[in-house]
Amino acid sequence: MIQILSREVSDKIAAGEVVDRPLSIVKELVENALDAGADSLVVEIRNGGKTYIRVSDNGEGMRPEEAPLAFLRHATSKIRRAEDLERIQTLGFRGEALSSIAAVSRVEMVTRRASEKAGTLLRVAGGQLLDQRSAGCPEGTTLVVEDLFYNTPARLKFMKSDGAETAVITEFMSRIALAYHQCRIRFINNGNVLFSTPGDGDRFRNILTIYDKAVQDQLLPVNVQDAGYQLSGYISKPSFTKASRKHQIYFVNGRSIVSRVLDKAVDEAYREKMFEGRFPLAFLFLEADPEKLDVNIHPNKKEIRFEEEQQVCAFVARAVRQALDTLNAAPGIPAGRPRPKVSDGEQVDIKKILSNIREAEAQEAALRVREREELFHDGTAEPAANREPGDHPDGDPSTVFAVDTAGPEGNEPSDAPVPPVARGAEGEEIIPLGAVFSSYLLASDGQHFYMIDQHAAHERITYERLIRRKNSEPIAVQQLLTPMILGLSYGERVQMEDWTRFLVELGYEAEEFGPRDLRVTGVPGFLSLQEARDFLHLLVENAHENADLANPAMRERLVARACKSSVKAGDALRPEEMKRLILDLFRCENPYSCPHGRPTLIRMSKQEIERMFKRV
Repeated sequence: MIQILSREVSDKIAAGEVVDRPLSIVKELVENALDAGADSLVVEIRNGGKTYIRVSDNGEGMRPEEAPLAFLRHATSKIRRAEDLERIQTLGFRGEALSSIAAVSRVEMVTRRASEKAGTLLRVAGGQLLDQRSAGCPEGTTLVVEDLFYNTPARLKFMKSDGAETAVITEFMSRIALAYHQCRIRFINNGNVLFSTPGDGDRFRNILTIYDKAVQDQLLPVNVQDAGYQLSGYISKPSFTKASRKHQIYFVNGRSIVSRVLDKAVDEAYREKMFEGRFPLAFLFLEADPEKLDVNIHPNKKEIRFEEEQQVCAFVARAVRQALDTLNAAPGIPAGRPRPKVSDGEQVDIKKILSNIREAEAQEAALRVREREELFHDGTAEPAANREPGDHPDGDPSTVFAVDTAGPEGNEPSDAPVPPVARGAEGEEIIPLGAVFSSYLLASDGQHFYMIDQHAAHERITYERLIRRKNSEPIAVQQLLTPMILGLSYGERVQMEDWTRFLVELGYEAEEFGPRDLRVTGVPGFLSLQEARDFLHLLVENAHENADLANPAMRERLVARACKSSVKAGDALRPEEMKRLILDLFRCENPYSCPHGRPTLIRMSKQEIERMFKRV
């Protein structure tokens, strides 16, 4: 039989679409406060928002007769008619937020308009109004939400750790502070003030305060208006990139969104300006005619549709490219290098300066190669760092040589100790033959021919040493004479305890150092210093806002993504290094694919090769 659901059941169903975690509550309440015209906002959470959320603003507030209506479904002050949905200029408009929040938690609200002498206090639990009376309070509205999902315990099982929930809320509040730089915003976590913005309209200062002061000289301003659109904000120089899109933040008409259209536009603007797999920083704020947008797609309002997608993509790409084509986007001269001096009246030759910069960068790249530490720390191979860049044992990186008889110069046996032999699954000895394109190792066991992707192979080796072997044997720690200091965003900072515990498991020695920094005093012994530094940065960059560091599966995925610090394609290896790489690869539990699923090797039998040459 068809039955009409009770209000209690229908309210909980509706609440599930709007409120799925503490972040949803913070987002809805903050957006309501901004819609009410607040220029001062305080957000406080405890235990990741699971037990306590408080949002206080100095906005317009509500009259006594309006306050209880706010907790009814589809009650809103922001739209009146269906036509209003075509020109939405507020962050909220559905009239579902307070009703959904009150259905799954205990809520207390005090509110007062400037014209009223006294305010109104309401208490609601499980969707039921428990109390309403007059109360003294400042102008504006304060909402306290406690015991989230107290009446739907099944939902509690799906929430992440306190640190993970706090991290996503912190990231959201950080973004809001950038978009609403005229509003004073204070964010408190477990009694500690994480950040407080002055509300003086200086967006650039908020970026440096909330994210990282190290980006100060790496950001380029964007401010273009054309064809009914206006784009403002900041992007990073092509030389300053990250491993993920985590630092690409978009707002459209003040609304924080995710957008493939804007992703595509930024990628198009940076095409041929940076390496594949790297992403620039982008803090972009787009203003558009509300009639050209559709924000009524999903209750979380994170997705929007553009009526003119191609025009928007082209406009944003053109605006970003315009900022990249300025002289400020050229690579800077690193600290310590003397800057070119120009005497009075002398003409500045920009092309010559840029040419000198490129030449200096090439020299620095060569220096980094020479300074690279040993790839394998067992004393069996001379470090690749001891060779000049591009210097191959035989002069040609594509030369095939026999490691059993040829020395480093191809004419005398090497004096370096030779690592043990590598053996395949059937016990056959695998003998390295050489390399092609400084990327693929060639080897044979007499009956089979192997082509090994050296980068994928080393990724697999590093991954298993960090993840698999840590469970059975301790990882040796190499102490650092000078500690590494790693700056974290506020979202990453709130998981500091989880980060340090996770890094210790991987063989690092790390500790809290200042408000937002992590000090690393030891690294895994089998990584070179540069590899350890690259791995650490990639690990943090790949930890997205939903990363739960208490989850073993999540930790393994993070390590897999961060293993890109391994041997790069194009690194010329000595014969002994090749032999060691092949040996370590076949000692892995899974030597046949890298942590990302790409194959590490291709094996062909003698018969298969003969068939290719039409011999059989």
